[in-house]
This record gives sequence, structure tokens and C-alpha cells, in this order.
Amino acid sequence: MLKVVGRSAHFHGAVLDNVVLPYALRQKGRFRALSQSQLDVGFFLPRGEVLQHGDYLHTECGQVLQVVAQQEPVVTARCQDWETFAKACYHMGNRHVPMAIGERWLRFQPDHVLQEMVEMMGLECESHDAEFTPESGAYAAGRGHHHGHDHGHHHHGEHHH
Repeated sequence: MLKVVGRSAHFHGAVLDNVVLPYALRQKGRFRALSQSQLDVGFFLPRGEVLQHGDYLHTECGQVLQVVAQQEPVVTARCQDWETFAKACYHMGNRHVPMAIGERWLRFQPDHVLQEMVEMMGLECESHDAEFTPESGAYAAGRGHHHGHDHGHHHHGEHHH
């Protein structure tokens, strides 16, 4: 069994294989899966981090695998105006629903109650298979630009009175 012990967003070199994973597994730290070529892969990663499509997985023996987000059942809701879209995002977020957000579309895992709610708000829903990579949340560490909670620093241009 290959033991995955680390991950990175960037890697330059040869990738041994891909591991296709649904969202439910990409948010776990400890699990087992098969790679595309049927290699047995054990995951031993820090809890709380979600594997993203394209992430590189580093094994304890020096091999590198790549994450592929599995196509899975989702609902994509779309609308034409920003106000309706903003209200839908607010109400979905108020329910702490994992969702992916794009330009006037949001995607969530199938749930008929949520689908009816956004349809009543005026969004058009489509059930289909797609990659599901929800937003990580405002306080999630890791990807992208991140500010810690050290409030002792001062940015130029800020005026505190």
C-alpha cells in the first residue's frame, strides 16, 4: 500500500497515477482508495483540510499521485440577476450548506428541500453530474491569500481613530 503523508498544490516532476475521489472522501484525513491503475492507497493527512482537484499527493516512499475530483450528482441553480443570486447565496449559507459558487450560479449536493427553496426564489435548477468543490469558508486556512489573527500589525493607508 502507498501511504500518502503530504500534499501540495504545485509539483514539477513525474506523477505516478491519479486518484479519483468524490467530495465526501476529499474532506477526510484517514481513508483508503484505489488509484486509476488500481494501486492501493492509504491516506494519512491532517484532518480538516479538503483535497482539491489537481492537488499533488506525496507518499512516504517518494512517489507522487494527483487528485482528480470525481464527477458526482449535484444540483446547479442559475439566475440572471445579481440580487436574486445574492439572496439565494445568503439563504443557502444561512443553512450552512456546502456549495460551489460561480457567476450567478451555485452548486450543491442533491436535496429536494433546498432545490425547492431556490426555485421559489426564481433560480432555475439542473440536476446533473459534475465536480463538486464547495467554498472552503471564510475562516479556512490553507489555499489562496490568508491573513492570520494577529491584529497587532498595521497596513499603510489604514487610519485608526
